[in-house]
Amino acid sequence: MTEREAGKRGLELLMRVRAKRPLIHSITNLVVMNSTANVVLALGGSPLMAHAREEMAEIASLADALVLNIGTLEPSWVDSMVLAGESANRKGIPIVLDPVGVGASRLRRESVERLLRLSPTVIRGNASEIMTVAGMTSRSRGVDSLEKTDEAREAARSLADSSGSIVAATGEVDFITDGTHSFEVHNGHPLFASLTGTGCGATVAVAVFAAVCQEDPLMATAAALGCYGLAGEMAAEKANGPGSFQVALYDALFNLNPQGALERLKIQAT
Repeated sequence: MTEREAGKRGLELLMRVRAKRPLIHSITNLVVMNSTANVVLALGGSPLMAHAREEMAEIASLADALVLNIGTLEPSWVDSMVLAGESANRKGIPIVLDPVGVGASRLRRESVERLLRLSPTVIRGNASEIMTVAGMTSRSRGVDSLEKTDEAREAARSLADSSGSIVAATGEVDFITDGTHSFEVHNGHPLFASLTGTGCGATVAVAVFAAVCQEDPLMATAAALGCYGLAGEMAAEKANGPGSFQVALYDALFNLNPQGALERLKIQAT
């Protein structure tokens, strides 16, 4: 697949998102609930933020994809994530796992081990997170990665093989793999790193695309990250700093269209 073919496929999926308006159930962290809901809306999906265990079965029955994000972790929330994941598996909808700061504490590591038993469709994290989940030594500072994506390629392939999930290690270049086939996404901008929750935004973008492309989650993940990264580039052209970048990012995601985006998408099969 050429870069242009991958870009065209990615934009076709974006149009499918806007036609189908998938409902994305997110059990996510308190820091990013508002911003990730806005990313889902701007792309054309519909966000649902629910974490009470008493409603998990009902909520999962309505959703088209499930996001599990451990950023501000509570043991009761992990229980809800497991219940939601089990319901999602029964329904057959995608699960996207974001192991935020997994290396920072024992609770996070043990929680991710539980969530991996749900066989998530996609695992998206920064390089340090992916390396930690894969069982490799990594360096991090809280939720921030001190590794580069290139250092996480072997870990991503290994984790994809062992988990059966699509694995996306995101950073300056995003690397997405099913263990055998892979994509690189070269869209993005340094301003992403100056704003909290932009990685979590990438995760919900993946869920939105996976919800409408269950037949090819590898392509869906690459397309989502390409569109999200390109929107970051477009937002940076108008922003004066992190605050205006966030607002411009929502606008850029909302205004993405095949006519203006195809020549700028950099999704490469490797």
